[in-house]
Formats: sequence, structure tokens, C-alpha cells
Amino acid sequence: MKLPASLAAPDSALDPVFVGVSTKMYMGYAQSLEWLEQLVAEVDARPALAAGRVVPFVIPSFPVIPQAACLIAATPLVLGAQNCGWSDGPWTGEVSPSMLSELGVGLVEIGHAERRRYFAEDEAMIALKVSAAVDAGLTPLLCVGESEALAPVAAADTVYRQIKAAVSGDWSMGAQLVVAYEPVWAIGAPEPASAEYVSQVVDALRCLLSRHGLSRTPIIYGGSAKPGLLPQLDGVSGLFLGRFAHDARNFGRVLDEALALAN
Repeated sequence: MKLPASLAAPDSALDPVFVGVSTKMYMGYAQSLEWLEQLVAEVDARPALAAGRVVPFVIPSFPVIPQAACLIAATPLVLGAQNCGWSDGPWTGEVSPSMLSELGVGLVEIGHAERRRYFAEDEAMIALKVSAAVDAGLTPLLCVGESEALAPVAAADTVYRQIKAAVSGDWSMGAQLVVAYEPVWAIGAPEPASAEYVSQVVDALRCLLSRHGLSRTPIIYGGSAKPGLLPQLDGVSGLFLGRFAHDARNFGRVLDEALALAN
């Protein structure tokens, strides 16, 4: 299932809640497929997801994508990719957004803190990837976040500037995004950032985005996110889960929390 464009820029009174998970490189091929089958079982056990008020998504590693597309084809799960190149062409080792789209990918993660830190992806490269993804019909899942804990208003300003750079100042492209707010200092930590802190940062960020008509842009939280956090958040559009959802039952628990909020 691809991500409907209407969900990236909702115009209804009820905005969707997103619940997603990335495997990063923690699983091998066979383990990934076994885990995906477990994830599908969790989704199938919740027929209320068919209403579309909660949008579940899964982002496996590249080699798994074709088989993952088959496994989740009859489910509400949206398939994502962990990265993309900035165009077709002579880019050895890269994967183009157009190929990802052809494979059934609906959204693509761009600008994760690990890509920025370890693979030297700067704002200019991230902007190229966002533009290429949009041109290929993909929804960019733009990862943003401050490197250290700041006052919420200062953190929101940092994130706002990252978003502005990613869309090259073209705020019409901002309407195509799902924003993953991931404070770098919370990624891989024993506990997520506090619900109060996240809610205040997101509220301040929405005020900044409202200048461009984007106050309802989906903003999900990631950074050691786990069951029990979503009901504590205010104004946040969902969770981007990591290692806690490598136990598929935890993914199901967060889906239940999202469904309760969506009713």
C-alpha cells in the first residue's frame, strides 16, 4: 500500500495518527521476513486500521523491500525505505527514488541523524533527496532534531531551520512531508525525551510552520520511542519506533494506543 497524498497534507477535521518502525541494519534477510510476518499478524488482528485513521508503516533494509511489498500487499501497512539517492544516473551503490516507487515504496526516510553524522550528508544533499523523492511520487519522511537538549522554543527553531533547508525554502514542498522529530540526544537512549518536552517542541514548531500554512503537517516523534509514550503526547501525530518494535508485540501495543486516540 502506498501512502495516499491526502494523508501527507490532511484537509479533513481528523488528522491521521502515524505509527512506524525501521529495522535499520539489525536483522538479516531471513530474520527480517519472519519479523515482517509477525508484524502483519499484529496489523491483521486490528481490523479498525482499515478505516485509515491510523497509518502504520514499516521500513526494512533495501534487500528486503521487494519481498516486503508482497508480504504487506493486502494490509494497511505502508512500505518505506531507509534512504534514497538524489537522482537516477551514474551513482554507484545508490538507490533511486524512481526505483523505490516502482517497487511499491510509499515513503522514504531522509536526513536521519546517522546519515548526517556518519555519511556526511549535509543540508544541500538532503534537499536534493527531498526534491527527488517528491518528483518520484514518494512522501519524504524528513528526520530532524537538535543535537543536545535545549529550551523547547530553541529546539523548535533549530528543527524549523532544518525543514526550511530541506525544502530549499519552497514551502509548497513542505506540504508533501511527514516530519520525524528525533532529538539526536534521545536516539538510542534508555528513555525517550520527556512527553512534556516533545509536546512543547512540537507546539512551538507548529507555530513556526503556520506562517507557511503548514500547522497541520504530520510531525511524529522518534528517539527511543516505545509503548506508553503516545498517550502522553499533545499535538504529536504519532511515533517512529526503533528497536522496541523489533518485538512485533510492542508494535501492536502502540497501534492500540493510536487507535484509542483516533476514535
